[in-house]
Amino acid sequence: MDKTYLTTDQLAERIHYNPRTIRNRLKDSVLLEGIHYIRPFGGRKLLFIWEAIEEDMSNFSMDSAPLVPMANGAVSHG
Repeated sequence: MDKTYLTTDQLAERIHYNPRTIRNRLKDSVLLEGIHYIRPFGGRKLLFIWEAIEEDMSNFSMDSAPLVPMANGAVSHG
């Protein structure tokens, strides 16, 4: 399967979110390293894997995802 790698700005355009929201709120809570994004060559730059994100967005259902409360007020999609 071919993968489409997107920068934060490109992903923001596709899903209609602010790039800052992706970096500060979605990364590492909803978008997980190794599944939804990678750091090529161990650097700081993030490349998001569009196919993984698109699949999770289309398969997500509030009924199917258990929510685990976290100490900082966020929830983990267990």
